[in-house]
Amino acid sequence: MILILNGQPYDTAADTVAQLLKEKDIAPEGTAVAVTEQVIPRSQWETTPLNEGTAVEILTAVQGG
Repeated sequence: MILILNGQPYDTAADTVAQLLKEKDIAPEGTAVAVTEQVIPRSQWETTPLNEGTAVEILTAVQGG
């Protein structure tokens, strides 16, 4: 299916937020996810479904100087 991931079309086989993060090899620590402009708590990533055309934003904290 095609999602809109961080503003760009993205083809995925993931059915949930957790599966998408695993597919993208993104660690949950320091990561925030919004689906259709709603922030999804980490405790709900396993059960939050993704559908064709869903807008997903993934934000990761980066340290540096």
